[in-house]
Amino acid sequence: MKQVVFERTGPPQEVLRLQDDVPLPPLQRGELLIRMLAAPINPSDLMYISGRYSVQPTLPAVPGFEGVGRVESHGGGLLARLRLGRRVAILGPRRGTWAEYTIASARQVLPVPDHWSDEQAATFFVNPATALAMVRYVLQVPAGEWLVQTAAASEVGKMIIRLGRHFGFRTLNIIRRPEQGDELLRLGAHAVLVTSEGPLAEQMARVVPHGIRYALDPVGGQLGSDLLTTLAPGARCLIYGSLADAPLQIAPRLLISTGLRIEGFWLARWLRQQPLLRLLRFFRSVRRLVEQGILQSTIAAVYPLEEVHAAVEHAQQPAKGGKILLRIANP
Repeated sequence: MKQVVFERTGPPQEVLRLQDDVPLPPLQRGELLIRMLAAPINPSDLMYISGRYSVQPTLPAVPGFEGVGRVESHGGGLLARLRLGRRVAILGPRRGTWAEYTIASARQVLPVPDHWSDEQAATFFVNPATALAMVRYVLQVPAGEWLVQTAAASEVGKMIIRLGRHFGFRTLNIIRRPEQGDELLRLGAHAVLVTSEGPLAEQMARVVPHGIRYALDPVGGQLGSDLLTTLAPGARCLIYGSLADAPLQIAPRLLISTGLRIEGFWLARWLRQQPLLRLLRFFRSVRRLVEQGILQSTIAAVYPLEEVHAAVEHAQQPAKGGKILLRIANP
């Protein structure tokens, strides 16, 4: 098979290469051999390749945390046998998804409906599940409340705006480029702030004078630090990314005097902590909201596996307009 591999961490354009004629690895009991159809390029993939992610790769490594493929064989076990021949969405396989074949536990895949496109099925897990888990299961934002988020023009940010419209909470959305504002308002954003148009605290106070109790930040650095100082007493902020690649800075006295709670959110850890029945209900909700268009991803471009360098370069561009996918095989 062909696969993308990196033997050292660093800039993706420099360290990634395409391997040919790689032998198919053996299966263990409960595992599936999956012929990959498509896989997205997520920020977490790029951080993993560069060595800046929460999990460090065992080198050489194949990147790709999610995707869609068809199960061709299995290593035994009831659940694995039931998955044979099915088209499945994959999360966190033993081998990465940027390859013609991957290996995953039968518990790490979900069959997807025939009418879903490969593009939507490939992006089923990371962004939709992150958005829904944060606002409905962790923060549990009540209807009528405000939620503020940075990087609001990202795919997760847009999903959160649509979730707000669906469940009745209001979103205040922080962006860097003014031209992104109209699209977010059309999606249902209640307010949009541009970082270049004045101090963040002053802009937020004009929209919500009494302060905001729920916040999401995937940026960190100066913007994330500024956001923390604007929140209402007793607020909760989930940190689910580090796009700025710089630490948060906050005065200890602010935490002491306001009771602000700052929590990290990592989807893989959260999923491992959920009881099985709750997890099944959660993914049924994700699937239903994808069907309704609320948790669907916008696809900006699709590249063949052989053009992985062009694909990762595109994925790192600002304002790319949606997800970048690798098309690995046709259905």
